[in-house]
Amino acid sequence: MDDAVPEIPPAAEDEPAYDPAAPAPLNVPRSPTGDAGVDAALDRLGDADHLATDGHVGVYEDVHRGLRDALTALDARPGPPAPPTPPGPRS
Repeated sequence: MDDAVPEIPPAAEDEPAYDPAAPAPLNVPRSPTGDAGVDAALDRLGDADHLATDGHVGVYEDVHRGLRDALTALDARPGPPAPPTPPGPRS
């Protein structure tokens, strides 16, 4: 009987064992919106790909804050002038 232990190929030794709980990128495609602030906030979502799930909250809160700020900025921009109000009926 041969008691020799079979050798493990070098590639198998170098590969980390699969851990389903380890951080993994979701690879969700993000299309540019054309708004620099919104695009920067959405790009920030990629930072969560390398964090454990307990680290996602901080990223999501940061992204939410950035998107909320972008929406608030829309309200602060001056829009086109309002059309003149037609004169009402005379009494």
